[in-house]
Amino acid sequence: MLAVLGVVLAAGTLWTVRSDYTMVTLSGGSMEPTYAPGDRIFIAKTSGAKVRRGDVVLFGVPERFDGKPVLKRVIGLGGDHVVFDGTRLTVDRTPLKEPYLKDGEVDGGHGPYDVKVPAGRMFLLGDHRANSYDSRYYAGEDSGTVPVTAVRGRVLDDAVVPAVLGLGVLLGVILALAGGVCTLVGWLKRRRRPAPAAPIAHPVA
Repeated sequence: MLAVLGVVLAAGTLWTVRSDYTMVTLSGGSMEPTYAPGDRIFIAKTSGAKVRRGDVVLFGVPERFDGKPVLKRVIGLGGDHVVFDGTRLTVDRTPLKEPYLKDGEVDGGHGPYDVKVPAGRMFLLGDHRANSYDSRYYAGEDSGTVPVTAVRGRVLDDAVVPAVLGLGVLLGVILALAGGVCTLVGWLKRRRRPAPAAPIAHPVA
């Protein structure tokens, strides 16, 4: 029973990981210093409807980046007014706090832009502004915005979920092994148990 429980737990956890999460390896430096090239990043599969400003998302659009999925940070969503005046970046006239920026550089040499994000779309930037090919460079295509339907997942910065999932798999394996050992020990004990002695026949007078 213990072995069965372990197999079910491990299999269920693995199924959850495969269906709800994915891992990607970052190849470029556009998200430094938050994520560096070679980093393995845990992604929760989600729809664009659940994306919020500040989220780092994995997305893909056929007409950009050769259709390959990329990571960028969501700066604005439908209805937002995103403005960079050459000095500071604002969303709906509110200065954006960006502690994640590489060297604190807000623009990276691109220059001013003024974008009203269309409904159902998002404006995306990299954290390393001087090394990021993002919404700023596609001004002629819906002001550089991307449809939220292009979102494939959102980066999980909280290590709790990956840790819990990993623990679930590990616990399942341990239970399965423990159950297997108990079953083997029981079988060996039964094999070693001496057979009952045959009854002794007494002569009848």
